[in-house]
Amino acid sequence: MPPPQAGIAPIKNHRPSARGLAPLYAAGFTTAFGAHSIAAGIGAESHNLGIALLTFGVLLAAYDLAEVILKPVFGSLSDRIGAKPVIIGGLLAFAVFSLLGIFAATPAALGLVRLGQGAAASAFSPASSAAVARLAGPAAAGRYFGKYGSWKGLGYVLGPVIGAVLILVGGLPALFLALTAISCAAALWTQFAMPELPVLPRPRYTVIDLARQTGQRGFLIPTMVLAGATGALGVAVGFLPLLGTSLHLSLFGSMSVVALLALSSTLIQPWVGRLRDEGDVSTGAGMAVGLALIAAALCTLTLVPGVATLYLAAVVLGAGIGITTPLGFAHLAATTPPERMGQTMGTAEMGREIGDAGGPLLVGGIASVASLAAGLGTLAIALAGMAALCAVLLRQRPSR
Repeated sequence: MPPPQAGIAPIKNHRPSARGLAPLYAAGFTTAFGAHSIAAGIGAESHNLGIALLTFGVLLAAYDLAEVILKPVFGSLSDRIGAKPVIIGGLLAFAVFSLLGIFAATPAALGLVRLGQGAAASAFSPASSAAVARLAGPAAAGRYFGKYGSWKGLGYVLGPVIGAVLILVGGLPALFLALTAISCAAALWTQFAMPELPVLPRPRYTVIDLARQTGQRGFLIPTMVLAGATGALGVAVGFLPLLGTSLHLSLFGSMSVVALLALSSTLIQPWVGRLRDEGDVSTGAGMAVGLALIAAALCTLTLVPGVATLYLAAVVLGAGIGITTPLGFAHLAATTPPERMGQTMGTAEMGREIGDAGGPLLVGGIASVASLAAGLGTLAIALAGMAALCAVLLRQRPSR
């Protein structure tokens, strides 16, 4: 198995079809809208549901725990049978579990629905990432992963805002009904618009080969950064509305904090991806800056809690996440052979979901025995350490 290279190997530029990429962006939007509208809604409604801080952290993590186990499986499956059927099947399963969520009235039932949605997203999420990587090619990976991330960011923006409206009108069941419709529409769009990507012949990979790949610096460091940034995002989506509620913000005001974070991330991702493709920013330095911004925002919330700092921290958090995400995925896409793109994306997203599950569990666990400020401060320290490691271990000059 050829090891991933530290740098980006430029290839001939090509412009993939916007029509073919659009359903992939829709799939990214669906998972972001679904996961974060529900998470933010549970956070804002936690008092009405009788949810303690640790239970709340578990509910946030349930979606991601399913993805941790299943994303590598479905990523490899997309290499073997093609990305399109995996994406469509995952979207339809997401619709089924969202429909079941209409009848979930207890924390335990919500947890089971979140697990089911996470299992479904573990199919279409890595398959969509792998399809974007193959359609874009290594030279344009930053630009198109930036756009893919922006559509996910749009889901983060609209999820909490529309979720707040739907919850005010019909409670959580109304939100689950909307998710059912959105995921069914995305599945139909994928069926009719996404091109069939040929299944490429690939050599047999053993567990030892997979372990060797995951231990290489070119894979391990970007995946660690994606895990840290996604963990911060998972914490922000749930705990920022909770913090807003404690500061006496309305339901809409609490959930709009997450929308502001997502808008910041949405706007910055295509710009950062383009800078990466043009050789104006390196992977190591760019991701270190992104993690440092996230850590600074969390420290601000810890030291100076207030409505103004809550909204300011949301903007800075979004910028940090928007910098790290396209750089990490573009680096992985540019250093992976096409025939195992699904396996690499699935394994990388498994690491990312470990962060997404671990972040809320870490903050919720510390908050339950100390305070929310202590939990956020601990996460900030961990991310600052990751930023330093990234800057030292993934040095790379921008290639012009």
